[in-house]
Amino acid sequence: MLFYLAVAVPILLATAWLYTAHITRVSFPKFHKKRICLLIAHPDDEAMFFSPTLLALTDERLGNHVKILCLSTGNADNLGQTRKQELLSSAVILGLRSPADVFVLDSSLFPDSMTSSWDPTEVAKVLSSAFASAGSSQNPHKGIASKVKNSNEPPLATIDILLTFDSRGVSDHPNHISLYRGARAWLTALMANKSGWKCPVELYTLTTTNIFRKYITFLDAPVTMLLGALQTAKGNKNRKAEGGRIPQRVLFVSDLAQWRKGQNAMTRGHQSQMQWFRWGWIVVGRYMVVNDLKREHIN
Repeated sequence: MLFYLAVAVPILLATAWLYTAHITRVSFPKFHKKRICLLIAHPDDEAMFFSPTLLALTDERLGNHVKILCLSTGNADNLGQTRKQELLSSAVILGLRSPADVFVLDSSLFPDSMTSSWDPTEVAKVLSSAFASAGSSQNPHKGIASKVKNSNEPPLATIDILLTFDSRGVSDHPNHISLYRGARAWLTALMANKSGWKCPVELYTLTTTNIFRKYITFLDAPVTMLLGALQTAKGNKNRKAEGGRIPQRVLFVSDLAQWRKGQNAMTRGHQSQMQWFRWGWIVVGRYMVVNDLKREHIN
């Protein structure tokens, strides 16, 4: 009896994972023909935390154009230039069209540090400079935003969707958390004095889970899908108010082939970072398999 259980349980768990990956791919909300930017703090964030998202959104059938903006070279160990090149390689493995779609900053304003937070205003200035449309009233040379003289002008941007960490940064890393605060600061400034207009950029953030769920790899996929379904049901009223066009949550679950591709983005793309604990992460880390992102509301 124990033998049959030992055989049946792994098969059932793997089946549940692969079924979840299939259901999310064919039935859950997707982004089509969108200009999307993933905002990260360090080279390897895109592979360690966002590989399911990138592998899903770069599917050619969806027609999206995905870019990565990284605010540091990850130079804490004096490997900044090496890590920058590694990010370019990883991004291509994860489906980006070209290394030219990856932008890496090297600025003293954004040190790679576990103890330093970045100024959200400076993060917002970078986003404004990169993505505020030429026709927008935003002016990166005069702070986050200049005074708006005509509130009848719509807010403009050169991207449709911005993806980044949530307020807890997945690992409570202060650099990750600073990205969330900076992204909100930029969009809040973009919408200043624009009452009645819709924000041109939708912000989605990667949900931080508890420590147990963080390390149960593909086993968390069915759990996340069920929790997401319950949370989505609670938000039905808000979705109806917006015509149901904008998903409040999106879920990306990698299948076996995508999981292996995400692991390859680390082992082949970020070779300088493959210490023992990162080998453990790419095997048991749930963010290598499951990404659930929540839409942030900008007032």
